[in-house]
Amino acid sequence: MRRTAAGEHAGCVNWYGAAGHAPLSESGPSPGQPNTTGRVPDELAMVLAQAAVSGIESVGGYAGGIYLRSRTQGLLRLAVLAGLPARLFRPWWRMHVNRPFPVAEAHRSGQAVHLADAEEAMRRFPQLMAGMPYPFGSLYEPVFSGREKYGVLAVLRRATPGNKVSRSDRRRLNAAARRLGGALAELGADGTLVEWDGEPVCVQLPAATTPPVRIGHFDWDLDSGSISADEELCAILGSDPAAFPGTVEALAERLAPEDVYGLWTIARQAVESGRPVARRMRLRGPDGRPHLLEISGRALPPGEGHGSHLTGFLVDLGIGPIAAEATDRLPRCIFSLDRLGRIVHINHSAETLLGHARSELAGRVLWEALPWFGHPNYEDHFRAALISHEPVHFMAQRASKEWMSVWLYPGHDGVTLTVAPEDQPAYSPASVTLPGMGLGSSADSASALYRPVALAIALTEAVTARQVSAVVTEELLPAFGGRQLAIYLLNERHLYLAWETGFPQGFLDRFDGVGLDARLPGVETLTSGRPMFFESMERLAAAYPGIPMDANVGARAFLPLIASGRPVGSCILGFDQPRGFSPEERTVLTALAGLIAQALQRAQRYDTEAALARGLQAALLPHRLPVLEHVDTVGRYLPGTQGMEVGGDWYDVIETGRGVALVIGDVQGHGVSAAATMGQLRSAVRAFALNVHDPQQVMAGTNRLLIDLDPGQFASCCYIVLDPATGATQAVRAGHPQPLLRHVDGRTEVLDLPGGVVLGVDVDASYPVTELQLARGEVLALFTDGLVEQPGSDIDLGIDQLRSTLAEARSSPLAETADRLIREARHATDRPDDIALLLAARWTGASSAHGAGAGARRAP
Repeated sequence: MRRTAAGEHAGCVNWYGAAGHAPLSESGPSPGQPNTTGRVPDELAMVLAQAAVSGIESVGGYAGGIYLRSRTQGLLRLAVLAGLPARLFRPWWRMHVNRPFPVAEAHRSGQAVHLADAEEAMRRFPQLMAGMPYPFGSLYEPVFSGREKYGVLAVLRRATPGNKVSRSDRRRLNAAARRLGGALAELGADGTLVEWDGEPVCVQLPAATTPPVRIGHFDWDLDSGSISADEELCAILGSDPAAFPGTVEALAERLAPEDVYGLWTIARQAVESGRPVARRMRLRGPDGRPHLLEISGRALPPGEGHGSHLTGFLVDLGIGPIAAEATDRLPRCIFSLDRLGRIVHINHSAETLLGHARSELAGRVLWEALPWFGHPNYEDHFRAALISHEPVHFMAQRASKEWMSVWLYPGHDGVTLTVAPEDQPAYSPASVTLPGMGLGSSADSASALYRPVALAIALTEAVTARQVSAVVTEELLPAFGGRQLAIYLLNERHLYLAWETGFPQGFLDRFDGVGLDARLPGVETLTSGRPMFFESMERLAAAYPGIPMDANVGARAFLPLIASGRPVGSCILGFDQPRGFSPEERTVLTALAGLIAQALQRAQRYDTEAALARGLQAALLPHRLPVLEHVDTVGRYLPGTQGMEVGGDWYDVIETGRGVALVIGDVQGHGVSAAATMGQLRSAVRAFALNVHDPQQVMAGTNRLLIDLDPGQFASCCYIVLDPATGATQAVRAGHPQPLLRHVDGRTEVLDLPGGVVLGVDVDASYPVTELQLARGEVLALFTDGLVEQPGSDIDLGIDQLRSTLAEARSSPLAETADRLIREARHATDRPDDIALLLAARWTGASSAHGAGAGARRAP
């Protein structure tokens, strides 16, 4: 998609507008972009909405969605969210494929992920449960066609403790994902861009049960799109029967955007199934009141009639249903939401208590109609109710010293709220959700307890052990009211202190380096794999007589740090005052320990791999460039800063029988693998060049070697052979950025080398050679894309800036010119890629006052 949706309306966009717009095919949005023109939804969004509804219903789910790939490499975006309010799930709108979440794993591995209940989810994906700590099951099915990966179909449903996901459910969801993959492949073949870069589209699921009262009637010809409506239907929609246009667009203009998708999903199901279809769903009318839509019909097979028809009844739920009348007689404030957060009913008591008439609230999203409900703490409770399907109770503050007792009663089709005035609680608002305060449900308590654990997601961004410890200290320790923290790491069966804060100076030194045979709680929690909790120092002293104690009298928690079954170390949390640990808190802290262990294990792997990769790369890059007659060369290398991993960029200068070979290349990826591949390619190019092969043979041979060494790995390269005496130059390029040429007068241009595809893709690829003439005083600049690419900026702007800088450095020595070209990149704190730069200038002697002789170095 080329644009992002405007506005922040809870992730939903307006799909209806004024009559008279051109059809979507003429003036609709670009593929994958939410339709804001007011007509029928665009094809990509419609296909996704239908697939989400079908997938959810196939396995008995109550909500779900579809993640689709985006223009940003490695980033999935939530394209469709069905059965849940988008605003409450904004943190999950974006998902990188490398994150430790089930959506990412399903996309990355191409294998389905099935989580029967929260216990299984906690064991396999603790980060998921840190953000959504509720009892639910979830299924994730990758969506692909052939080798083309599109995204993931996700379904939420009730937990099935102790049970696995049935084989039939697996088959049904897999079939839904395969159908979606085929449909997306067809869209792509027709020219639709199958990507998503906007906000998620909200889709209302069909209602489970609704009263069959029929008011307005219509007949929908699916082939022509025409609709015939009776007078009652026109009255419900607020239209004069004589002025009713008789088109589906006229009906869509009067519906909320999410309801339009539900309407078209039902129509598609009728056409594709060929069987009779009878469905119900709720629609919002032009006055904001909800209506019940009941549709029946089927597509007629060839020879049995003309076209496909749907007949339907539209019921105005706001005029006379018995349930609504009954709630009006109750003295308690009651109102109801659908699963997208829209108010579908309020009783008289609610009007009085809230100070708003039904006409002001009906049809509006709760958090927009009553902004005080939009506090982040309260949103947690709504998430708990919608996902767990368990009642939730909490205290909410509407105004200064005005408190409300709120109960949420969720169901398949929505949530019923009861609200009652309450005296100001004796505890502060911050402590309302803490354990031991009489919360209304286990889901409610878990939500409050897991809120600080959600901060543990920050651990996934920490790279070193020090960064991991800092996250725990600054983010998580205060959330639990802790004051002391110590982290020990295991090395050769001994525990060594890696981090401490809050303990008396030197107190922990006596425990540094203790063996695993020592009888200490920090040791035994690791060897047993069980967390240990002591409500006070007296309890700790009684369990471990003679253990050294500090002056603190508070509680202690000793947590084992175990990742993937491997011991990593121990974590100690200290509290200033004695306190108990509820079952929920013990579960949370145990999960937190698992997150810390995973982050520390990752940091240890990084330290080992980074040291190996940097050493490998330092050995492979040239330490000095050869001293040449008539030509000066200077090389620079600058590592990236993101993740602090080395990359696969390299440069080289080779004296051959055909002249001087100037080489620069960039291997895909980072780390040891990229550095090792870089070394192999550099050796291959050097070997082919020294055997006096022409440039085309050098590039073709290196391409075939890379395919043999590592199928699936690829690299870009630029290879130039220069005759220092005559200036005759031959250049060949494999998917690499075009080099720059600065003329004697300072004019700088981007060379136009035809080139071929990157190395490692096509064994039969050809690489055409371009003939050039390098005059005395001219400078060639070869570089990797890290020098000209900036996040969020067009690469052409970076190339223009580099060309301008090279032109301005006309009077500078070659070494100073190289430093100047990478000076701005060197000072960048957020540099995602490494940089290689090679300059070559043709002069008249062995060395020149303009050059730096044989200069090659790693930039700091």
